[in-house]
Amino acid sequence: MRVIYVILAFYLLAPFGLSAQKTTRVNAIKENDYGVIYSLPKTSFEVTLLVKKTTYRKGEFYPYAQRYLGIENPVTEDRIVYTLEETFVVNKGIPDKHNSFMVLFRPKSVEPFVHLREDGVIMSINADPEAAAIEELNIPQGTATAVNPRNYLSQETLMAGSTARQAELVARQIFGLRSSRTDILTGEADNMPPDGNAYKVVMDEITLQEKALTEFFAGSEREEYFTSSYTIVPDKKDIDRRVIARFSEKLGPVDADNLAGEPIYLSLANKTPKVEMQLSERDLKRLEDKLSTGIVYNVPGKATLTIEFKNRSLVDKEVDVVQYGTQDLLVRKMFDNLKQPIKVYFYPELGAIKQVIQ
Repeated sequence: MRVIYVILAFYLLAPFGLSAQKTTRVNAIKENDYGVIYSLPKTSFEVTLLVKKTTYRKGEFYPYAQRYLGIENPVTEDRIVYTLEETFVVNKGIPDKHNSFMVLFRPKSVEPFVHLREDGVIMSINADPEAAAIEELNIPQGTATAVNPRNYLSQETLMAGSTARQAELVARQIFGLRSSRTDILTGEADNMPPDGNAYKVVMDEITLQEKALTEFFAGSEREEYFTSSYTIVPDKKDIDRRVIARFSEKLGPVDADNLAGEPIYLSLANKTPKVEMQLSERDLKRLEDKLSTGIVYNVPGKATLTIEFKNRSLVDKEVDVVQYGTQDLLVRKMFDNLKQPIKVYFYPELGAIKQVIQ
């Protein structure tokens, strides 16, 4: 096959978050007057924050941490700290209710058809849409839930009459575990593991018990990750430091109007040169007639998108914005070939032509 028309060959999209949508094939047949109604998208940006939640819990014996185990900085109070780890932006096309059109084919065209997204956005003409690569945001697993250290306390420790005595006994138990590990490593243990698998099981159990009991003194730290997303739909104007959300170390992501958090700013600056057109009433009528008979598509503009937090740039990149661009069309007679129909592929997130093939 021969490529006869290619435009807007590549657009920047964030590397995740594009969800697959169902598509529908609509045939242009006599019953629908050889016409198919479709929508063009407009740009929206989905901003996703990757947040780490760290939970600190003090141990029961933290006042004795330095005395018995030499731990200088144990956790001394329960607290939760939120950290903004990463920020991602996805350029997503949503149907523009003001830009719906009808593709009108001639009755003698060869079985013309259109593929639409489930929301009505055009994806292809006379061709099956290309499968989009779907990549999901990889969220770290965080720290696994720890075992309850009280499960490993000896009967003597449980019956001890004071916290100080309990701390002393637990510290001895920890040193006993360390001594057992050393004896196994040096081959001096009375009951050595019989094989490699048994060795691993024993050593893992010693490590688990030691870590759990040490938390009585050092405290514990657990990490978990989650995301919070915000959608911004620009108009034709630039955006100058719009507060899209706020972030607090104590509360995590909060709404834009919640002053408990520091603001997260988004700016969008149009980089497409503005072309002034002075059309007469007659020319405007011709343009309207032209758009009503052809296949209209978007020619997005370029813009710089930045996101800032605490005077630090989180995102700074060039993006495509339909609202900053223009529109053009493919003339209907391109589809009158009776031998081999023209195939058209669109960028469904932008409504722009990816390629036209004959």
